[in-house]
Amino acid sequence: MVSVVIPVLNESATVRSVVELARASPSVSEVIVVDDGSIDGTPRVAREAGARVITSTLLGKGASMEDGIRAATNDVVAFLDGDLSELAPDLVERLVEPILEDRADFVKARFSRRAGRVTILTARPLLDAFFPELARIEQPLGGLVAGRRSLLVEMSLELDYGVDVGLLLDALAAGARIEQVDVGFIEHASHPLEVLGDMAREVVRTILRRASRRGRLDLLHMTEAEEEERHARAEMALFAVEDRSVERLALFDMDGTLVDGRFAVHLAERSGVRDRLDEWLDRPGVDPSERSRRIASVFSGVPRAVFEETARLMPLLPGAVDTVVGLRRRGFRVGIVSDSFHTATEIVRRRVFAEFSVAHLMRFRAGVATGEITVSPAMILDGGCPEHPVCKRNALQRLCGHHGIGPAHVLAAGDGIPDICMLREAGLGIAVDPKAPEVAEAADHVVGFDLRRILDLVARMPG
Repeated sequence: MVSVVIPVLNESATVRSVVELARASPSVSEVIVVDDGSIDGTPRVAREAGARVITSTLLGKGASMEDGIRAATNDVVAFLDGDLSELAPDLVERLVEPILEDRADFVKARFSRRAGRVTILTARPLLDAFFPELARIEQPLGGLVAGRRSLLVEMSLELDYGVDVGLLLDALAAGARIEQVDVGFIEHASHPLEVLGDMAREVVRTILRRASRRGRLDLLHMTEAEEEERHARAEMALFAVEDRSVERLALFDMDGTLVDGRFAVHLAERSGVRDRLDEWLDRPGVDPSERSRRIASVFSGVPRAVFEETARLMPLLPGAVDTVVGLRRRGFRVGIVSDSFHTATEIVRRRVFAEFSVAHLMRFRAGVATGEITVSPAMILDGGCPEHPVCKRNALQRLCGHHGIGPAHVLAAGDGIPDICMLREAGLGIAVDPKAPEVAEAADHVVGFDLRRILDLVARMPG
């Protein structure tokens, strides 16, 4: 039998028909919808259509697919996109037939739609150059795939737009038998040009990484260029927003507010440098930006993978996901503003389904921390905070200016001394289990560890 996995994000208009089509297939015994923090009722619609709905552990299609693979109970897993329409009734049967008949281990769909711009301009030229044995695959970026669970569970999936071509290349590397099947015509939601640019970058990185692993590319120049691009683009995400007006913002500290504990402490304990960290962690009288640099130097030599794994494993505070998603449903744009490292805040952002993060950028070379940081430009503002040249209040003011709203329309939540200026400036300042009396005094309200209390407080905000 077959398990169908459908990763979704705000696809209430189409998910019902996709679920119903999958359930109608005679070889399908379960349909699993993996939700990425939808705010349009997608999970409810999927349940009504008969799917089993789970919440992704991390924002991003690849993470949702991994969750679906782990949740699946059958030996064959098929993936469908939640935004498809005009599907052939026997689409799933066509997709899984080569595996059920033991002709293939991995199947990509070919469908009657002109290949997208990213496929034509990016994916195909790179695949032709580095993986000519896959030149016959017409839709390398398509999300309609099927594979043996035993094959898929061994793969480490890309988080975002590179996931589908990454699966194909990993199947090739594993020696899997790969087939392509025609599934007829499909209609797929199109993406704006800005999204296509992000997609192209992810696809390029994914293909080049796989080429390097196969000894078909020198990785050094690519990783150095990627590191520079990461720093150049990190702060751009602060002001990138989907095509909708923003009337209210919700800004959360990370340590002690969304996650239980301090990231630097967890990382230091895992890296065996806790004694060195304690010299700078709460040292009074030290300029905050200098303190951040000193803390960063403690982690010189620590692999990026350890940063990322630590951020994935830190426990979230109760209600963190419900609160962030609930605020987004109420029209807030939700982000993290932290004096920790951007590598960590981006992982936590994905875990709670927030939309952006602001933090200092640790520099990595060949996947290892240099101990040097770039202080977040978003926290620096001429004429900003009169007390601190680097301050979370400055990030709040910059975001307000960008979206044309006043601080009265901002909710801010934090627990420590570095959050005080942001809490005072926000229209609704919330201290989460405050670590000092001054934090509680700076806030309008104090809540305990369960963040869902915040949802009760937003009714008092203007707008």
